Amino acid sequence: MFLPDKPVEVSTNVYILQHPFEEMRCLRTAPMLHYGLQADKCHIIKGKKFSEEGSPEVAEILKLPNTLLLYPGPDAIDLAELPPCGRDLNYNLVILDGTWAQAKNMYLCNKILSLPKKVQINHSHKSKYVIRTQPDDAFLSTVETAAVALSILEQKPEILQILTKPLEALCKFQLEHGAVPHQSKTYKIENGLWTKKLKKKVIKKMEKEKQSQEND
Repeated sequence: MFLPDKPVEVSTNVYILQHPFEEMRCLRTAPMLHYGLQADKCHIIKGKKFSEEGSPEVAEILKLPNTLLLYPGPDAIDLAELPPCGRDLNYNLVILDGTWAQAKNMYLCNKILSLPKKVQINHSHKSKYVIRTQPDDAFLSTVETAAVALSILEQKPEILQILTKPLEALCKFQLEHGAVPHQSKTYKIENGLWTKKLKKKVIKKMEKEKQSQEND
């Protein structure tokens, strides 16, 4: 009912490297992506350790010149700056699936993840995954991240709404049956709603950002 009547056709091959703990979660978004895209375009690979010896197929993909790792950072290229998919160009898009802490740990602990070109999406979308706490308002779920990225690479803005429709339906159902909306960690901190003790580096980061805003 909420999945597209016809799977979305794309040129991009999507590879989800899924942390084992993510599979245990009841409310996952990677399956929505898997069933929303045409067959053989979304591959979910489970694991948290990948190496050239232990994961030769993954390593082969990561070495290809058209492979992109979606992971934000100062050295990541804005996805919108890359040439879009065309007759002679298509991409392999690699996404790390797990909590943000798990994804960061996977990136830092797997040297082969430094092989592909690193990209990020600069966007103004707020996550629709309102039944799960995100670190920041700008952070998106796996299906949302892939949907935004594909809409850019494929030059098809409609992909975003089509692929995230099941997520909206899931959250609506959960909210109607007792779930409560979750604000991001950043929102809670800024509005005095965060009850856990903050780490020193988080406090320093907030102070630095506040000082920067005051200087502007």
